[in-house]
Amino acid sequence: MVYVVNVNGKPLMPCKEAKARRLLKNNKAKIRKKEPFTIQLLFECENQVQDITLGIDAGSKHIGLSATSEQKELYAADVELRNDIVELLSTRRQYRQARRNRLRYRAPRFFNRVHSKNRGQLVPSIEQKIGTHLRVVSDVCGILPISKIIVETASFDIQKIKNPDINGEEYQQGSQLGFWNVREYVLWRDNHECQYCHGKSKDKILNVHHIESRKTGGDSPENLTVLCEYCHGRYHMGKIKLDLKYGKSLRDAAFMGIMRWSFYNRLKETYPNVLMTYGFVTKNTRIQHGLPKEHYTDARCISGNPQAEPLGYYFYQKKVRCHNRQIHKANILKGGIRKRNQAEYKVKGFRLFDKVRYDNQMGFIFGRRASGYFDIRKLNGEVIHRSVSYMKLELLDTRKTLLTERRQAVPLMAKVMSIPA
Repeated sequence: MVYVVNVNGKPLMPCKEAKARRLLKNNKAKIRKKEPFTIQLLFECENQVQDITLGIDAGSKHIGLSATSEQKELYAADVELRNDIVELLSTRRQYRQARRNRLRYRAPRFFNRVHSKNRGQLVPSIEQKIGTHLRVVSDVCGILPISKIIVETASFDIQKIKNPDINGEEYQQGSQLGFWNVREYVLWRDNHECQYCHGKSKDKILNVHHIESRKTGGDSPENLTVLCEYCHGRYHMGKIKLDLKYGKSLRDAAFMGIMRWSFYNRLKETYPNVLMTYGFVTKNTRIQHGLPKEHYTDARCISGNPQAEPLGYYFYQKKVRCHNRQIHKANILKGGIRKRNQAEYKVKGFRLFDKVRYDNQMGFIFGRRASGYFDIRKLNGEVIHRSVSYMKLELLDTRKTLLTERRQAVPLMAKVMSIPA
């Protein structure tokens, strides 16, 4: 599948590779983007588009994206976010404090940070994640005519837990859907870990167990706990006893959606048709249709078209830092000399994170040496070559802040799992 934009840069419906090849050969189009491959038409045409829904599985470590029509999936991506912001800021703070003591003392300027808090800004680690969310959504809207965006704002609905009698169209999709909301909260509260053996049984199947009977204790979170299937079976056979009590406040659950809610509100300011859903609805849909647990398959369920024909592959993207701002290394050598921490802008014509081909394998430059020998790896960390000469490399694409590689999608599950009564 090749993505197409018109002569003015507005996205059109994608076409097949053969048609794109003919357009490029006849000089009726030009290459606009290599990954995902996008062409731009050089002539006026009718802008006939279909309704396309973009599902977004927002998260703190990964983002799932899936753009679907009623019949087919048109785009799928799994984006890995940066999680090194806090560590980098802490390291910079240590250097700054050491510099004050080493050179001259200067009082910390805390008032510079007070103004940003008054403006309602978030901390840099969360702000960077929100910016990446908005960036990837903008990239998809630049290659596909998205008509509706649906984003998953949280794993469960706190209001539904407090008031089970809330009615709405989103809660009328199954008799067990309300219990799945509470179930997701209990799994999150107990860190997806068996509360009896704490993972010692190595059973990965988790069950939500009623501490008291369902008739007396009901389905409230205080009456539920997480047990692995092995311990759950032993409990009902009378081989183990549980001594668990829960009275945990729901206040911590509200903070889980800070980043997602801020992202959702900013989306509404930029795009006209933005809706939201919850994680327990997504999980229910995924299990009903027998889909594997992946970020992009969750996004397809969020889009409202879980039965659309899958794309067969997805784009794995990894967010990397733009530039290393640390000029010198922390260690001081003999004579007070400090080695530079920054390499040259280009080493033998290559930059860090350039996409290259070596021995019929595509990878990225993760390490450079001044001698011209580079460390080539894939985005999953697989090493292609730890020290290969630059003369054996072919440059495919210059570095981006979002590194992209195409991967094969996980096949569908063999059978549909049944939902417990």
